[in-house]
Amino acid sequence: MNKYETVILINDTLTKDARNAVISKIENFIDSNGKITKKDDIGSKKTAYEIRKQKSAYYYLIEFQANPETIYELKRIYRITDEIIKFIVIKLGD
Repeated sequence: MNKYETVILINDTLTKDARNAVISKIENFIDSNGKITKKDDIGSKKTAYEIRKQKSAYYYLIEFQANPETIYELKRIYRITDEIIKFIVIKLGD
């Protein structure tokens, strides 16, 4: 299994319950296909530029271990989840 880090930017206008539901969905997927090693709830921050007409977003970071096939499905889930306005997945060095 490879080590990865992902940061998701969630729509800042969501309620706390809706935001937690999105985070839970992502964490459950990663847990069922790998292992989460670190979670960091960064919180609401102003973005460097406007993303989907949003000037701020809720940032959430997850470090995890997973197989490369899992990353393709994770990115697909990110793209079809409307509440996620931006994301990045980075493979960490060994």
